[in-house]
Amino acid sequence: MSKNVLRAPAPWLVADTSRSLETNHRITQGYIQIAGEIQALLDPDFRPGGTSRVLCNWFAFAPHASLEAGKGMLGAYLARAIIDAAQGEPAPSVQRALDRGGLSGPDRLVAEKVADTLRWFGLSHDVAASLGTLLSAANLDVLADPRTLWITTWRVARVLHDAPGATPLEKAESVARTLEQLLLDGNVAIFGDIATAARSYLDWREHSGHNTVTPAQVVESFELDGAQADEARRAWVYALEHVKASPQPTDFASVLPDVSGRSLLVAAFALFEDARSSGNAADRDGLIAFANNYLAWHEQHNSVQPAFTPSNQREGEVSRSALMLAMTPTLRLPLGPVAWELSDYTARQRDRDHNFLTSKPTEYNWALFVDRWPAVLNAFDVGYQHQAGLWEMPQPLIQSLNLLELG
Repeated sequence: MSKNVLRAPAPWLVADTSRSLETNHRITQGYIQIAGEIQALLDPDFRPGGTSRVLCNWFAFAPHASLEAGKGMLGAYLARAIIDAAQGEPAPSVQRALDRGGLSGPDRLVAEKVADTLRWFGLSHDVAASLGTLLSAANLDVLADPRTLWITTWRVARVLHDAPGATPLEKAESVARTLEQLLLDGNVAIFGDIATAARSYLDWREHSGHNTVTPAQVVESFELDGAQADEARRAWVYALEHVKASPQPTDFASVLPDVSGRSLLVAAFALFEDARSSGNAADRDGLIAFANNYLAWHEQHNSVQPAFTPSNQREGEVSRSALMLAMTPTLRLPLGPVAWELSDYTARQRDRDHNFLTSKPTEYNWALFVDRWPAVLNAFDVGYQHQAGLWEMPQPLIQSLNLLELG
């Protein structure tokens, strides 16, 4: 069974699903559509549902990441189901509390492991089970390291302790709602920014002569709110000058300090035009990779960052940064039949604190751009190495509710 997939209708879930999960579903499907359209520009032989001989574009990764956000949202709903049930009758065990959330399979194993450990911090069965459910889509293997399990659960317990609410159940609901809103905010922000820009670009291209469009025309004539033609030109030229570097530069704040993220989007679209007209496969893929990095930089540095670290903590929420710090060690991103895992990435990095009592994954915080950006680039490398699987687009999270059968 796929992780965090609801197989049967759940009446208590419908009202909430109509907002966040429906939005997530539409976003994921939107990414799939755009990924296919852009790949068809880069590879005329590409057909929806198939694979491509050409390096995949940024939007091929986006549906997988969006679905993971949806899994987190669904985990929050299941956690709240446990909390709601506990209002009437406390569960006599963690297992009974998890039964109320409907968890099974690998998700259940993760939730049980986390919840059983949280019980050592004096939490009730229901509170421990609800918090365990928030991590139910996480990487189970990384929790086999007792250091990671203990530090993760200790951090979750600290987030709960600092949460608003008069009772432990109210505090647990604050944690669940914070995770839900964080993921929704990030999901919507990225799609509304980058996918909307790509749709505008594709529409502009449609009205500008299709295959006669040149990279220079994109830079000079494609108008995008927040972008400047001179900035986009500088970013485009910089990419052409450094596209064959190994590795390609990725610290764009340093090398292009006065270029806005929206201008990087325009430069990325121009690089896609360069790639489609390139007669050399290696040069073509290099141009696509540089464009993908421009898109990913703007995504991570500008679009999603406010969702992780808002300027002010919202009323009724816990610290988003503290919550992400707790969840970071268990992060994974399925990419078709393979998965990128933070623990694999950190295993190849230096030991930051040189302390044996702390495992490497616990030394990172996904809410921080400086921690996230190198890891995102590593995830791209994993996807590039398994491109056929990457084009196996994810199925909807909720497959039995008519609410989400949107066509």
